[in-house]
Amino acid sequence: MTLTLTVSDDVRALAPGFTHVAIEAHGLVNGPSSEAGSALLDDAARRLAVRLDGRAPHEDPHMAAWRETYTAFGSKPSRTRNSAEALAKRALSDAGLPRINLLVDLYNAVSVAHLIPVGGEDIDRIEGGMRLIRATGEEDFVTVAGGEETVEHPDAGEVVWRDDAGVTCRRWNWRQGPRTRLTERTTSGIFLLESLAPMPVAEVMAAAEELADLLAKFSPGADIAVRAPESFV
Repeated sequence: MTLTLTVSDDVRALAPGFTHVAIEAHGLVNGPSSEAGSALLDDAARRLAVRLDGRAPHEDPHMAAWRETYTAFGSKPSRTRNSAEALAKRALSDAGLPRINLLVDLYNAVSVAHLIPVGGEDIDRIEGGMRLIRATGEEDFVTVAGGEETVEHPDAGEVVWRDDAGVTCRRWNWRQGPRTRLTERTTSGIFLLESLAPMPVAEVMAAAEELADLLAKFSPGADIAVRAPESFV
């Protein structure tokens, strides 16, 4: 069954030119990080370095657009970076990119190589459809702090992804909640690639096709569908 994804009118008004491409996949095989996945992350870091050519990640026009959008809904982009910029900084640091599990490593590699926010959610843990909205501030975001489960609330006006149970990702793509994240037991996932102008839609699609190919390679026999991009101008 196709998972429903919707974008609210007030988010469309906030970010003209926002595009998202979704990949829905069933029959996935996940597991711990592997040598093959690690090699993809290392290659992505090299591709990023070539792309930036000595610039800091936030100097890239696409990352600059995300910073402007974060500022527009009241977040401080130098403190709460979009997921692609945060990963890019890790990739260029001595620490390098984290290794999480195979599926997460695959989409992180595509995110870094293309400098585009990419997220993944376990479809079996999502309740109802997913919606990108501006929060009222009363929504629940279940997370973990100090090893204990805790409930936070987004700021009023903050852009969040949510389902029927609550917020799944705060500040657009800044911090994912543990409830819907991909684990080693995940077999069905939705992968979301998000971009703003000036990134061409064709580049978003190229990144999506690269990720779909990787998913097919590491999960032979999986049912993988790349949805047509949805652009809002």
